[in-house]
Amino acid sequence: MDYATMRAIAEELETYAERLEGTWRVEIGPSGPVLAMVTPSKRREGTVRRIREQVESQLPATHPGFTCVNGPLVEHAARSRLRRPDAVVIPEAALDEEGLAVDATQVLAVIEIVSPSNSSNDYDEKLADYPAMGIPHCMIVDPRTDTIQVRSDPCKGRYNSKERYIFGDMVPFGPWTVKTAEFHRYGRGDSAACLKSRCATALP
Repeated sequence: MDYATMRAIAEELETYAERLEGTWRVEIGPSGPVLAMVTPSKRREGTVRRIREQVESQLPATHPGFTCVNGPLVEHAARSRLRRPDAVVIPEAALDEEGLAVDATQVLAVIEIVSPSNSSNDYDEKLADYPAMGIPHCMIVDPRTDTIQVRSDPCKGRYNSKERYIFGDMVPFGPWTVKTAEFHRYGRGDSAACLKSRCATALP
């Protein structure tokens, strides 16, 4: 299936998802368009907020005119990928552009918080997609294991640089530093708050 067809399906799924209860996410991964129900835990959302606010506060000094935000889709048409990171660093002006997604060439960094029960989406699929999309910096936080990975230097579809940290460390992330002392491990109640996904190649 060519990307134009997959993109059209993704837009139809977005429209369909607006009529459903709950929060839904549409992405295009290795298997094509995916419609996913998102039930994030409070600790997951709290971790995203802490990282986003810290990076946002440092951007005026490192990258004036950029912002760290939740939610925008990131697209690389040549790679047939459409992803929605937990947070992205992009030019503020990109949020005023028309269209569904931000072009991957405008993305400086992505942040992902590993789901309690769907880690392969972050560690396998997205960690292959983001360097292939040319995104310079990627942070993956895993509240299941109190660990953090920082990836950088994308080349030939992979990140050449990989640094590991644990909760409590001061984590270098590109030109920024993220304090992780207040990050929290998932509890038992978080295991039910996960990303439930199913592949969709046509409207249900």
